[in-house]
Amino acid sequence: MTSTPKAPSVLFVCSKNGGKSQLAAGLMKQLAHGAVTVHSAGTQPGKSLNPKSVDSLAELGIDITGEQPKPITDEVLDAVDVVIVLGNEAKVEPREGTRLEFWNTEEPSERGIEGIERMRLVRDDIKARVQELHAELTGN
Repeated sequence: MTSTPKAPSVLFVCSKNGGKSQLAAGLMKQLAHGAVTVHSAGTQPGKSLNPKSVDSLAELGIDITGEQPKPITDEVLDAVDVVIVLGNEAKVEPREGTRLEFWNTEEPSERGIEGIERMRLVRDDIKARVQELHAELTGN
């Protein structure tokens, strides 16, 4: 009896776990179809998801309305292969044996772009990075 290899796992982190990390997790889940175990968490979880994040993913057929902001736990940190920190507010300490990456995502609000248009730009920036990470983790 052969054992199946463990799927690679990734944790997406931002400060509130209401926007960018939820975007990244939703995009990876859609892309990976179960080939990657996906988690998201916040260093200071907010009370709810950013409605514009939810709407921007819904435009791509991704439903994250059942998600809630969650704190980072040692259990998740111990279980994942890769930790991706999105934006520059969240701080995560490196852990032995876990790859830690920082994605300094585009911030359209610095150029005066707000609302759903801002969120689409953020989503598309994250989507391109998620596609690269997916290809690297799965060899596809």
